[in-house]
Amino acid sequence: MSRIKAHSVYAALLALFLAAPLFATPDPPQNIEQNKAVARKLFEVALNQDNWEVYDEIHSTDFVAHAGNLTVGLAEDLQDAKGWRLAFPDGRYSSNNVVAEGDFVAVHFTGRGTNTGAWNDLPPTGKPVEVVAISIFRIVGGKIVEEWTAYNKLSLLRQLGVAPASSH
Repeated sequence: MSRIKAHSVYAALLALFLAAPLFATPDPPQNIEQNKAVARKLFEVALNQDNWEVYDEIHSTDFVAHAGNLTVGLAEDLQDAKGWRLAFPDGRYSSNNVVAEGDFVAVHFTGRGTNTGAWNDLPPTGKPVEVVAISIFRIVGGKIVEEWTAYNKLSLLRQLGVAPASSH
């Protein structure tokens, strides 16, 4: 092979090698759909049906949850989930939107329930609540390894009647 042809072949191979990441699919669609299914399972099975075995099954043992300035591990997060259930025994979550990219799944959801149990040192109020929230999960190997959740706590406290209503 002539020197020019060999150089051209090497240049073409190098270009293909360098461009390979552009053509690769790091997260095949089936992985993204599997990750979305794990997030849905958290709400539909673990939380809505009090299935704490499923909760453990879909979380990594080194799971970390972030909520505001607070960061907790798996045991504390599970305790918190059970605490919500005690405070709102009829509570149900519905997923409004589920979006995923790579290892991340965002779930925009609504939680509804009646406060008939103590919660965060507050006595039961008997009042119904509806809270819209968003959780972002990082899911690796079919397990939730990290979570960030945000909701309007002031709105929840107002619905419970323990914070002043808005003046607007």
